[in-house]
Amino acid sequence: MLSITSKSPYALQALTELGRSGGRDPVPIAELARRRDIPVQFLEQLFAVLRRAGLLRSQRGVKGGYLFAREPREITVLEVVELLDGPLGRDATGIFAAAASAARDVLASATIQDIVDQEVREAGVAMYYI
Repeated sequence: MLSITSKSPYALQALTELGRSGGRDPVPIAELARRRDIPVQFLEQLFAVLRRAGLLRSQRGVKGGYLFAREPREITVLEVVELLDGPLGRDATGIFAAAASAARDVLASATIQDIVDQEVREAGVAMYYI
């Protein structure tokens, strides 16, 4: 069936924040969680999965935190969703299989960098309305 839990949206928010941070220096997970109002322990679990899958890398120590292991433009939203929530539409049949296929296509066509760029554009537009 089509099932996306809260894991994927939270992870995408945090990955977007990580992408907006510039990508040069590690960002502490507590900082990402604070900026996006995500429970730290929950985000730690999600990032552990993404790190093991090779999307993120971590650095320990005072200057520690997380960095992308791959470029944000190479990581699709579908990849993140399926790592955290399993194959989208795995047991779907009939009309639900078609819906799952459409959802997969949309999520596969969007990358983390696309989401970062969209947020930056939207923030810039909002700035002009002050």
